[in-house]
Amino acid sequence: MTINSNPSTTILQSILWSQQKILLLLKHHSFCFMASTPGILSDWPWKPLGTFKYILLAPFVIRSWDDQILFNGLLYYLANYTFSGASRLPLWRTDGVIMAMLLHAGPVEFLYYWLHRALHHHFLYSRYHSHHHSSIVTEPITSVIHPFAEHVSYFVLFAIPLLTPVFTNTVSMITVFGYVTYIDFMNNMGHCNFEIIPKWLFSIFPPLKYFMYTPSFHSLHHTQFRTNYCLYMPFYDYIYGTIDKNSDELHDSALKREEETPDVVHLTHLTTPKSIYHLRLGFSSLASKPYQPKWYLFFIWPLTAFSMILTWICARTFILEENRLDKLKLQTWVIPKYNFQYSLQSQKLSINRMIEKAILDADKKGVKVLSLGLMNQGEDLNIYGGLYVSKHPKLKVKVVDGSSLAVAVVLNSIPKGTTQVLLRGKLTKVACTLALKLCHQGIKVATMHKDDYMRLKNLFNRSETNLTNLIIEQSCTQKIWLVGDELSEKEQLHAPKGTLFIPYSQFPPKRYRKDCSYYCTPAMLIPSSLENVHSCEDWLPRRVMSAWRIAGIVHSLEGWNEHECNYTMNDIDKVWHSTLQHGFQSLVVCDHTISNALDSIKL
Repeated sequence: MTINSNPSTTILQSILWSQQKILLLLKHHSFCFMASTPGILSDWPWKPLGTFKYILLAPFVIRSWDDQILFNGLLYYLANYTFSGASRLPLWRTDGVIMAMLLHAGPVEFLYYWLHRALHHHFLYSRYHSHHHSSIVTEPITSVIHPFAEHVSYFVLFAIPLLTPVFTNTVSMITVFGYVTYIDFMNNMGHCNFEIIPKWLFSIFPPLKYFMYTPSFHSLHHTQFRTNYCLYMPFYDYIYGTIDKNSDELHDSALKREEETPDVVHLTHLTTPKSIYHLRLGFSSLASKPYQPKWYLFFIWPLTAFSMILTWICARTFILEENRLDKLKLQTWVIPKYNFQYSLQSQKLSINRMIEKAILDADKKGVKVLSLGLMNQGEDLNIYGGLYVSKHPKLKVKVVDGSSLAVAVVLNSIPKGTTQVLLRGKLTKVACTLALKLCHQGIKVATMHKDDYMRLKNLFNRSETNLTNLIIEQSCTQKIWLVGDELSEKEQLHAPKGTLFIPYSQFPPKRYRKDCSYYCTPAMLIPSSLENVHSCEDWLPRRVMSAWRIAGIVHSLEGWNEHECNYTMNDIDKVWHSTLQHGFQSLVVCDHTISNALDSIKL
């Protein structure tokens, strides 16, 4: 027996159950209660809908459905409800599969060919099909962008290979799901704007070119307009003489096109096993929002486990996304390793080899700058990237860890008028530089632990910095905390009410205080000219980029000819002003209100 701990839910269930019994009783005895002269609003407003009134609850059950999902869902449901042969299907029927294939190659392709030609007549084109052709300007994939009337006509055509096996009792699950998958795959492939079908496929089986189109084949229809009308099988274009003569030549040239070399590469890695779903290649709905663990991803743990095994077996860096800033070409590469693997001593050699190979590959391709993101630049791992530069002194690609810009972002996040701050967390290159800069500015820097104080003191002695502004205390009265990794819950609880936590680390601290404010990790708002930003960078909102990633872009834009790795730092003020000049904007806002601050910005 399940006990519901929510009293309001229990009461509501009891009320609904009681009402249901009363309604059943009234229905059983055929009672009918009505006013003698029914007035306005005597009946429920949804009475004319009959049993269809339950559709009113649909918007509260599911969000984010687009028009085609609604349209197809309704039609599939009606077909299943109307036709007795459309339910309880066997897994496989050979005759049904063959029938669907022949019906598609015959009537469907033939009728679509002539329908498509008719849609290019001026009268129909201006009223309907021009919507599809014009959408290629604004949408990367135009395969499902059509007016409603076209969707209806296409659905009627595609229903032929599905309903005929239903009426002949030869339908199976493989027939239905296989045909729908074939339609969607071929449709999206033809509009993907790059060639993926190898030439050798047609060399091995030459007749295949009449039964399968290619992305380059269909692209000619969009550019030449009155050629290559076919759905997926070009043989009707060959029969009726509408084949574009440049189809084979374009297919060859598209395959020979050289890979575009980026100017800047940002090398990052996976964070958690479920983070792969938040990448652009995962679920777009998750990738478009800042990373947050989702409870429902637990139910696809077999897929998560499979992805982990796949990354372990393949163990190759892959390209995540490509962006463009004016003439500057940007790419993000991903090391298929997770956070926990970077902390394992047994994995450090493997990770270093992958990072080193990525740097050498970038150097070979002619990449100008490679920035190291997240834990790819750890001091314990590779001395902030200096390990690779010292091992390969003739590298042409510039390795950038972005520390100088991270320091600049944190310095410009500290409220004006601040007289003292508390520095707590792992003492990285960024943390030590922050302490030096703040002491030079006359701001007192306090530490909680003697080990941190002694390390900073030794650093100050080497740099001939005045030690009077470096203090150690346990009272923790400062309301501005500069925090990094290793900040504990106990330490946060010692902070006074209203404390502002400003991270200098790659990863945000876990928030234990609701009466305090937390800034996001060092990041900036990117300029509007930076294109193709369709996903979020880890926990940051869209169009907000980490300082370490921006540093590589600015390094390339400025044409700086030196590495920024190991224990070296660029001029912080110079880096900051250069970054602002290139359109990046300071982002001084707490991470829980960033989304609100960006509402006015067109994403």
